[in-house]
Amino acid sequence: VQLQASGGGLVQAGGSLRLSCLASGQIFSGYAVGWFRQAPGKEREFVASITWGDGSTYYADSVKGRFTISRDNAKNTVYLQMNSLKPEDTAVYFCAARMTTTTAMSIMTPNLGYWGQGTLVTVSS
Repeated sequence: VQLQASGGGLVQAGGSLRLSCLASGQIFSGYAVGWFRQAPGKEREFVASITWGDGSTYYADSVKGRFTISRDNAKNTVYLQMNSLKPEDTAVYFCAARMTTTTAMSIMTPNLGYWGQGTLVTVSS
């Protein structure tokens, strides 16, 4: 499985962006696909995840109510719609996939599963 993240950019606080994660290769229904982010000088942190099969979702508390994760199985793509962006959302965003649950993915470490390259999101104040 190869993952390609895109959609990052520069946006003002309060604005919106939509990230895309295109998966090539076979993604099975038991997979979860998630978004993580890493700000300068900080550790990578979980943002949101979704199961490929039934579409159940799980979010970090810091983004609940502002971010929405979704998937389009036909396009092999997972999206992260980010609204009401804050300067503290500035980070490189990564997508990842693994045969696991949405909640277990929240504690997934970089040495597990499949990871795409990051896409930079910058939120100006």
